[in-house]
Amino acid sequence: MELPTFKYHPNAYTLEIISEEDIVCECCGAPSPYRYNGPFYTVDEIEDLCPWCIKNGKAAEKFGGDFQDPAAVDGVENESAIVEVSQRTPGFDAIQEANWLAHCDDLCAFVGYANPELVAPILDELMDDIEDSGFDVAEMVKGLKKEALDGYVFQCLHCGKHRIYFDD
Repeated sequence: MELPTFKYHPNAYTLEIISEEDIVCECCGAPSPYRYNGPFYTVDEIEDLCPWCIKNGKAAEKFGGDFQDPAAVDGVENESAIVEVSQRTPGFDAIQEANWLAHCDDLCAFVGYANPELVAPILDELMDDIEDSGFDVAEMVKGLKKEALDGYVFQCLHCGKHRIYFDD
């Protein structure tokens, strides 16, 4: 069976938010060679979900949960995008509650966790977000190098612009 892909989280496998691990999915009951390792906000304690039950929305439906808090998305009117991110897209771990950024009136794709190598080639694109965060560039780079600052990088699916936000 082909692995599902996620429009708003194209790196879920390379970031090991979904990793190779044999499980029995608690949603569909089927054996799976892949396990979801990210957040799932539900009253039930769910340990093992396969990527197929995330993609088709069955995990969110069955357990009444969300992979991303729909209230913690950057101001977009596109309700179908909010539903896709909250109920059919793997979340990502953040120090505080994750915030999903938007651009061009759509939610962006989560690219990865900020580090100097990821941020350096796109620094110019990130300047507005860095300034809005209250950090100066040198402070931000120093914090990322020392792993004392947590940042999350996104990319617009329409124009390609990168965005960033920080947990502080």
